[in-house]
Amino acid sequence: MTDSNNTFKSEKGIHTDFLEKMTYGDYLQLDNLLSSQKRLSDHHDEMLFIIIHQVSELWLKLIIHETKAAVSAIKRDDLQASFKMLARVSKIQSQIIQAWDVLSTMTPAEYMEFRDKLGNASGFQSYQYRLVEFVLGYKTPFILKIYQKDPELHAILKEAYHAPGLYDVAIQALARKGFDINDDVLNRDFSKTYEMDSSVEQAWLEVYQDVQSHWELYQLAEKLVDIEDWFQQWRFRHMKTVERIIGHKIGTGGSSGVGYLKKVLDHYFFPELWEIRTKL
Repeated sequence: MTDSNNTFKSEKGIHTDFLEKMTYGDYLQLDNLLSSQKRLSDHHDEMLFIIIHQVSELWLKLIIHETKAAVSAIKRDDLQASFKMLARVSKIQSQIIQAWDVLSTMTPAEYMEFRDKLGNASGFQSYQYRLVEFVLGYKTPFILKIYQKDPELHAILKEAYHAPGLYDVAIQALARKGFDINDDVLNRDFSKTYEMDSSVEQAWLEVYQDVQSHWELYQLAEKLVDIEDWFQQWRFRHMKTVERIIGHKIGTGGSSGVGYLKKVLDHYFFPELWEIRTKL
């Protein structure tokens, strides 16, 4: 057995004097982070509920950070740089998916003990989730109204709402590589949810039929498929977790709950990349 005390003493270089130096806790601002769990009830499981959602919001922040950087990289035709960022997004998504397994340890009876304390607050109002949807090309105009009470936040969301998404810049990259993309796709109104186009489908089909000649575009396509695959899995686990805990009750934010979550499962961000698999 190792004497842990002696082991610590043998590490002569460990810093212990932090009276005038920055600590780990200082750098991460742990005082703020760990004091942000404000329960509105005395129920034990409300802490779980708060932390799961706060952790998910941190992961969403990183997804936005990486995806925006990937969009910029694709715009300047630095596809290799974008691959690292998009691969990281997929790994983050796997973490968020697993969070539902932790939340699922809370039973319906336990959640009912504090659900009324939430009022109309709901994950449906997560502005970071909306920013992720916007950058992936899913634009829903009524969503912006939720954030009108905060002009600064509303302006950020409105800008993202009108900006080209990840798939838009990928399609633009196809055009720059010489593929014949319809002008109405390249110059479309980016505030509208993307809809499938035959010229885009044909371009991706050609990429997949000659991978060697279009290796970077092929890699980009597969990174996009990874992200959509993981996103759909996240949506499914979200739906099943909600169904498991509250059944088909109306959500605290007024949505149909499970009904709404089932509907969005059928939406594709990058439809041509899925359609061509049947045609290869």
